[in-house]
Amino acid sequence: MNKSGQISLVFVSVGFTTYQTVVNDEAFFTLDFFLFTVIAWLVGRQYDKARFYEKQARASEDSYKQLIDSLPESIIIHRDQVIVYVNKAAVSMFGAENKEEVIGKSILDFTDFEYIERVQQRLKQVKKEKRPLNSIEHKLIRKDGSKFFFEVSSLTIVFGKKQAILSIGKDVTSRKIQSERLIQKSEKLAMLGQLAAGIAHEIRNPLTSIKGFINLVQSNNQKKEYFDIIFSELERINVIVGEFLVLAKPSAATFVEQDVKILIKDVVTLINTQSILNNVQIFVEFESDLPMVSCEQNQIKQVFLNLLKNSIEAMPKGGIIDVKVRESEDDTISILIIDQGIGIPQERIPTLGEPFYTTKEKGTGLGLMTCYKIIESHNGKLIIQSKVNVGTTIEIILPATTQSLLKMEVSHT
Repeated sequence: MNKSGQISLVFVSVGFTTYQTVVNDEAFFTLDFFLFTVIAWLVGRQYDKARFYEKQARASEDSYKQLIDSLPESIIIHRDQVIVYVNKAAVSMFGAENKEEVIGKSILDFTDFEYIERVQQRLKQVKKEKRPLNSIEHKLIRKDGSKFFFEVSSLTIVFGKKQAILSIGKDVTSRKIQSERLIQKSEKLAMLGQLAAGIAHEIRNPLTSIKGFINLVQSNNQKKEYFDIIFSELERINVIVGEFLVLAKPSAATFVEQDVKILIKDVVTLINTQSILNNVQIFVEFESDLPMVSCEQNQIKQVFLNLLKNSIEAMPKGGIIDVKVRESEDDTISILIIDQGIGIPQERIPTLGEPFYTTKEKGTGLGLMTCYKIIESHNGKLIIQSKVNVGTTIEIILPATTQSLLKMEVSHT
């Protein structure tokens, strides 16, 4: 601790006594001299202590500010609704260039009108509780006028020797938007399930009656081949309706080890006629020694068929589709379907896979939604990358057999 104040006051006492001795011809070492010197020493000591503690407090406050500046969460310290300090994260969150643009302003200046009363009630509660309160969402306004949701928790502190309120939180706008999208998507899926079930049952009822009457007529008719065709087509409708019904009530799929090369070759053979008619060539490239995958072959074939069909339709003037299959380092198989189509705008990609959302003029969005659903049920991923007027790349990632078995073992333990 610095003793400059103590020494200075003692020197003042000695100087004053010396002056009295010279001017008034008095004795130097008197009772007054000793009394004033002791008082000077004590007062100087208290002065030095006060300066020491003030310096410590200032250093502590500087360290405190450095600490909150380094935190990634936004921190706002305010007193009587006036902002007295913010950290760098809060400055960035408000869209300000520096702290001076925020400090000194009311927190209500950055609060959406609908939330002002809510903020005021919250501040009253903080002062009463004298403890950290649970997080709550407020809608705030940035410097540029844009609005965002701020999830914040507040508590009372001492800042600058006065009581203040510290509010700490983060911008949760993207999380809130994502949650709303998931809710909307689940509502659409529920509606789709009801729609699928209703349509399937409505179609199946007349099909049953038709099949029954055809059976009666067939017994008295010699042209059996006509009825065979009718039965075949009715059965085809029945299968399609059954697949549609899966959307409402999924059936238990039987997973078996399959060779992806064979599945893709089967699908390419099936869709080749359509691709030739549309002047589209499909080239397939396989890596050697690919591992097997555990899957329900009909479902995976349906995914390949839907995606290749989409790629063909995306190239009205013809083109090339490259299908590349390779093994990844993390025990997965990657299937890439690359077309030279019209592409998809970047802002539409996050909403792909939602029912009734499509980039096609007469589409329903159900095909891609079904693909997402099937790949998800196989513990895989479906990733879409696209550029307008350049083309689209769809990657299907499926776990190899060893990884699939491992996941099954973990889920059963």
